Amino acid sequence: MYRNLSIHQKHIVWAWAFLAVPILFYVVIRFYPTANAMIISFQDWNLLGDRVWTGLENYDKLWNDPVFWKVFRNTFIYLLLGTPVSLVVSFIIAFHLDRLRFMHGFIRMLYFLPFMTSAVAMAWVWRWFYQPVPIGLFNNFLATVGIPQIPFLRSTSLALPAILAPAVWAGLGFQVIIFMAGLRAIPRSYYEAARIDGVSGWTILWEITIPLLKPTIVFIVVFSSIGFLRIFDHVYNMTTTDPGGPLNATKPLVLMIYQTAFTDFNMGYAAAQTVVLFLILLIVSLVQLRLFRDR
Repeated sequence: MYRNLSIHQKHIVWAWAFLAVPILFYVVIRFYPTANAMIISFQDWNLLGDRVWTGLENYDKLWNDPVFWKVFRNTFIYLLLGTPVSLVVSFIIAFHLDRLRFMHGFIRMLYFLPFMTSAVAMAWVWRWFYQPVPIGLFNNFLATVGIPQIPFLRSTSLALPAILAPAVWAGLGFQVIIFMAGLRAIPRSYYEAARIDGVSGWTILWEITIPLLKPTIVFIVVFSSIGFLRIFDHVYNMTTTDPGGPLNATKPLVLMIYQTAFTDFNMGYAAAQTVVLFLILLIVSLVQLRLFRDR
């Protein structure tokens, strides 16, 4: 049969043959677990016994769970604080680093290094920074200037920002590199024409640089938003003695899913939480893409 095909048809067969590998990968690794999680969310299962169909019971429990709404709020605080802060800081760094020539490569490597470092190791280092006197670096510094020590990770109001800070810092390197790639892609002729016309630096920034960086900004916003909505490593490792912080002040949705599944062994309830997280990620990404789309 293959011999009787035309050259165009043979090209199509080979194209689908090569596409079959990633398609199979996504079906087995991505789509099947997602569909299975949706089915489990309507069941009661403890990993060992039989699955029992319970309908919407897990979702009803989730709706009436005050801990879930606390965690839901925390998750969106990570998103609403982390995304704009990381976006602005990474752009400022990239904007000035792009104009730096002395030791440019070395400094760029220093900014990218935290992104390559293990999140677990980094979380434990920052956890050490936040410890009380005489261990913690920050509190030791405060003590030297006569300021009372601050319970960074034991405060219901300071614990979340204290965890968010290293999470933002860890992702800056990647965003700086992406911003620099976007800046290098802008034709120099635009800047030269603007300078010949006597346009100010601020006008060039707002009328040329930022508009032409829009595709880069969209990518970074969506990418970092997904990262902050799925934050887990920093929270779990910086609050191991009390996962989720005091009164669940730092607990995100991913940590709640982990505890429900592998501490309480309530797979149905954990699957319902996973479906909610999936819907949040989908809606937030679609809304951002629509808001930032070209008109």
